[in-house]
Amino acid sequence: MNTYNASLQTDKGTAFNTNEPKYEVQLPKIPARDFRITDYGAVGDGHTDNSEAFRLAIAACAEAGGGRIVIPAGVWLTGPIVLRSSIELHTQAGALVTFSQAFDQYPLIASSFEGWQVVRCQSPIDAEGVEDIAITGEGIWDGGGQAWRPVKRSKLTPSQWRKLVSSGGVVAGAEEEDQIWWPSASALEGGSIALRLHQEKVRDVAAYEGIRDFLRPNMVSLRRCKRVLLDGPTFQNSPAWNLHPWASEHVTIRNVQVRNPWFSQNGDGLDIDSCRHVLVEQSVFDVGDDAICLKSGKDAEGRELGMPSEYITVRDCTVYHGHGGVVIGSEMSGGIRHVRVSDCTFIGTDIGLRFKSARGRGGVVEDIQIERIYMKDIIWEGISFSFFYANQEGSARGSDLAQEVSEETPVFRDIHIREVVCAGAETALFVSGLPEMPLEGLVIEDYKVQSRSGIQCSHAKHLRIARLDADIAEGSLIHLHQCKGAELEAIGGHGADGRLLTLTGRETAGIVCREGDDETAGRQISVGPEVRSGALIRR
Repeated sequence: MNTYNASLQTDKGTAFNTNEPKYEVQLPKIPARDFRITDYGAVGDGHTDNSEAFRLAIAACAEAGGGRIVIPAGVWLTGPIVLRSSIELHTQAGALVTFSQAFDQYPLIASSFEGWQVVRCQSPIDAEGVEDIAITGEGIWDGGGQAWRPVKRSKLTPSQWRKLVSSGGVVAGAEEEDQIWWPSASALEGGSIALRLHQEKVRDVAAYEGIRDFLRPNMVSLRRCKRVLLDGPTFQNSPAWNLHPWASEHVTIRNVQVRNPWFSQNGDGLDIDSCRHVLVEQSVFDVGDDAICLKSGKDAEGRELGMPSEYITVRDCTVYHGHGGVVIGSEMSGGIRHVRVSDCTFIGTDIGLRFKSARGRGGVVEDIQIERIYMKDIIWEGISFSFFYANQEGSARGSDLAQEVSEETPVFRDIHIREVVCAGAETALFVSGLPEMPLEGLVIEDYKVQSRSGIQCSHAKHLRIARLDADIAEGSLIHLHQCKGAELEAIGGHGADGRLLTLTGRETAGIVCREGDDETAGRQISVGPEVRSGALIRR
């Protein structure tokens, strides 16, 4: 059965509700009839343009009431494919579908990207307002992204950089370490023009024609669709994000491989954006940006749309390279809630579990339950909460200066994480909450971690850390700054600086530490002079 756990809070404190009822993610219903693209003139030689053959096959299938478009072994070059209701694209073993690198084959359309409604080039696989669609089989879909993407010099070897520059395009940046290759001058200049047109609320696609080269599409764009299945194929080399269901319902993604070059700009794997009832399982990601990401619109536009991502389950997935393994944010203005993540493995990922936002977003992230996560060789933080997101590597750190709470203030609360193993990271747990809206109700239980530094937590309240087993190389095991209401219990390990716990910040209060051996080497407790008397309770 295609099911996932419902998202019900438990009334038993931090325990997970193992008796949650099951909800079904509806699968598409597609008639059992086949349409082979070779019957419509397709040639799998790698250089014949099969755009018309795909169009004719899909039209015939739709007119018949739906069915399966069969793509046999071969190399099939095509322009964008537009899906219609009750249609399945099925690649047989040995099939490689490659998308044209001629930008003029991708018409400008109204679409969605990075939390805003924008004009973009049509996606290689595109669908809007359709129902009962699927992409299945053992084949490969290649988005030809190398023709679209800017590339930073710092991410290539000297020989790779010389080869790229000699292929054409333009280079921006005076200093070598800052240089970026762009496919054309209009791609280089397009960012500022696109931003201005968006701010002026220009929606006429003709106004964007001069910057077409900049408006690189997501590879698979599914907008306002219902009952979607992706099962089996490899999706790789996207111009921007790889898989992007937006404002869609009942989406199942399983047994897929998602690949992008590690240096690919905006090379996300999967962005679940303002969707509900989604199941992602048994899939592998190796990408250039966030791997499995949950979003729901950006800033005022996202809040006005008001479409949360909700009832999301991610399980049994593996992530290799990526800026984050499972990520929430930073575009989360419509809210994200009722999320279940379990039994995932991250190897060599920049950050493991990543939560990010910024002032201006607004929105509420709540009822997130994560368990049985296994990580190795994480470059930055094993678990990160940063609400000062600034589009940088690692996690941004904020200040203690509070601002007024408004609809633009993001809220993160009721997040439970348990049974995590992290064999190597820069930081075990990093929290940088907003002074005016601290991270609330974070529970970390049964966390085994080896890292350079331990737990660094600022501006959190109602925090619980229990059954921690940490092996760190420097600093205090746990450092709480400006935290209100924290419970520490069964903390294993030693601070490299001699301290089990360091408390700082005048607002720090209500810290309960259930540890009695504070005089043991490596397990002293240090309280800053600014911390008020009685802030720490030892039991």
